[in-house]
This record gives sequence, C-alpha cells and structure tokens, in this order.
Amino acid sequence: MLQKLGNITFNNAKTPHWVLTITGVILTTGLLSCQSQTPGNQVSLIGAGASFPAPLYQTWFDVYNQQNPNIKIDYQSIGSGAGVNQYLRRTVDFGATDAPLTEEERQQFRAKYNTEPIQVPLTGGAVVFAYNLGGNVNNLRLSRQAYCGIIQGDIKTWDNPLIAKQNPNVKLSNTPIRFVHRSDGSGTTFLFTNHISEVCPNWKAGVGKSINWPVGVGAKGNEGITAQVQQTQGAIGYVEYVYAKQSNLNMATLENKAGQFVDPSPESAARALQGQTIPQNFALEVPDPPEQQAYPIVGLTWLLLYNQYDNPAQATTLKNFVDWALTQGDKYALQLGYIPISNELAQRVQSTVSEKVAAR
Repeated sequence: MLQKLGNITFNNAKTPHWVLTITGVILTTGLLSCQSQTPGNQVSLIGAGASFPAPLYQTWFDVYNQQNPNIKIDYQSIGSGAGVNQYLRRTVDFGATDAPLTEEERQQFRAKYNTEPIQVPLTGGAVVFAYNLGGNVNNLRLSRQAYCGIIQGDIKTWDNPLIAKQNPNVKLSNTPIRFVHRSDGSGTTFLFTNHISEVCPNWKAGVGKSINWPVGVGAKGNEGITAQVQQTQGAIGYVEYVYAKQSNLNMATLENKAGQFVDPSPESAARALQGQTIPQNFALEVPDPPEQQAYPIVGLTWLLLYNQYDNPAQATTLKNFVDWALTQGDKYALQLGYIPISNELAQRVQSTVSEKVAAR
C-alpha cells in the first residue's frame, strides 16, 4: 500500500525521507558506491556519545561487521556531553551528539587541531513524554500548558484540571507526578529544553545538555529514564521515541504549535523537518515546528569526525561506513522508528565526508 505524506513517500519498496532546502552547496552528481570498499586487514574503531541514536548505531555496526568481518566498530552510549568531551580530547575515533557543537566547543577544537570539526547528521528522531499510569491510561493528551506545568513543578498530581481538561473520558487519580530527567550531559536534554524554552513562558532553567532542573529525579541516559519510568507508578520522563517503543511504554499525544494534538511517530516527526533549510555546518534546530500535523519535539543527531587519521584504513572505513549507512542503512532506521535523512542531504553529507576526512 502506497501512502503519500507531503514530500515523503511510504511503501514497502522505498524508504521514507524528509525533504529539506539546502543552501550554499553544490551537490555531487550521484551517490558514492553502495558497496563498502574495505581494507584487507583488521580495522577497529571506537566511538562514544549520544544515547538517542544508540539502538540504530548498534544495529548498523552489527550488520556492517557481518558484511565486513574484518571491521569492528564499538560504540559507547554515554550521552552527548561526554561524547563531545571525548571527541575534543581525541580519546575516541568518532563522537556522536544530538546537540550541535557550540561555538565554544568549535573554538576548542580549532585551537587544538588547527582545523574545523566535522559534524554530519545521519538520522533524526522524536523526543516523547513516556509515562506510567498503569494499564488504564493509554492515550493521554497533554496540552502545552499541561506539560509546561509538569516539568516546572506547578502541576503535582495526575488529576490536575489542566490534564483532565484534555482527557475527559480518562479516569485520572490523584497520584503524585514523578518527573524523570537526565542526570548526565545529554543531547536529548538539549532537544527537549530547546523546545520547552520556546513554548513555556515561565521556564527559567534555560537550554543545554545539562541544566538545573526545578523538579524531578535524574537518571543516566535514555536507557536510565526508560527504566525509571517503567518501574515507577505516576512517572513521566522524556526519551527518544525508539526507547519508549521498544519498551512498550505509553507515550503522550502532544499539542503542537498549530494547536493540533499529534501522536509521536516517525511520520509525524518527519513532518517537523519538511522544508527546513539546513545551514552549511548542518546544525539544524527546529524548536517548535509550525507544520499542522507535525510532532513538536524533533531533532537531528550528528556524527563527529576528524579531518585526519593516522591510520589510513580507519579514514577509509569511516568514509565507507557513512556511505553504507546513508544508502543501505536506511531500512534499519525506518524499522526501528528513526527518520532517514533525505537523498539530497545524504549526498551532501557523503560529499563532505569524502572531501574532508583523510589519512595523514
């Protein structure tokens, strides 16, 4: 069955993509080879960073190793903050982050390596409110006023009128709300707070990978918040969509900028990215998408690479892997619930990596 969604096509034969406007770039003609050209000897790579894309990265690395037995890529899901720090110190071969590098982080990189960092997106996804109210509340709707009140600590029990108003047919108890947030430096926190600061007039804690939360308990990684919500009656926390989906957690339907209540899904998340203009450094932020049927909390996730590698085989392997991920890897992103990037953007990423990553 073929389903059209704006410029996104969904069927069994073609992977869905979101379409973006790209400025200031001449695209290469055609994609790089879909087949990995691997060096003959054993090659090992170690990466670390964002937990947001970790299920996809692990799947990609496992499949890539099966297809290329001489290549092993290990990835540590330690959070974007720690991943960026390790990337800046060069204790890994690549980093990963859901928050684009700040100007301060770019300056640190320039000062140490005398060149620009390489930051390229490989996929996108949604940040959802996962909650645990037992088996009787499966379709919770949260207005902007309601979820702002929850994360600010103004709404303290689940039967609060601001929650009940949008859920007239749901029996809500006076169970205390237990908000769960990240305790580590997190790109998911950046995506979440970037949205919250845009839509919550009374939000005072700012935007970042780490903030001082006004309420709640902390947990490490998307994995930690998922586990905490699963184990705690009355809990609600923000996690990447795939974590909630794989753990069978309930996810709230959220009010978007257009005033529509939208369920989280790869399709509704992709609508948030349609028509957006990607800057030259790929650092796209969409804190509050205007599209009528767009899910409101969506972002990209980036791979952080170096311009030069002492081992030529590592440079070649990273180029080939990125090429593979953006061509053959799309189907795994879709199966898990991530958003494959558009063909146009994929060509630009491949061109950037091909031109800028080199052996010393």
